[in-house]
Amino acid sequence: MTAAAQFGSLLRSVRKSRNLKIWQVAEKVDIEVKHLGRIERGERQPSFDLIVALAKCLAVSPSEFFDFDSTVDAKTLRKNIDQLITGLDPKQLRHARRVLNALL
Repeated sequence: MTAAAQFGSLLRSVRKSRNLKIWQVAEKVDIEVKHLGRIERGERQPSFDLIVALAKCLAVSPSEFFDFDSTVDAKTLRKNIDQLITGLDPKQLRHARRVLNALL
């Protein structure tokens, strides 16, 4: 998935979590509904000013739209964790397990 598509997916998710229709957000940030739809589908990239306006409209930090790790599926996350611990010696693995236990 491209960065634009991930951005759009997060934007749509935040909008829907606020129970707002696409036309309501488009109206508040003064853009066409079609343009916002294209952004949410990852077909267009918003300007910096539009990102800030969208964040303000949805009452989130602009960085919320760039938290791409939050959209990664469980299988990919497990693979990433496996890559991190591959090659660790037994002492390092025990330490990693303790850290995970403390976090969870």
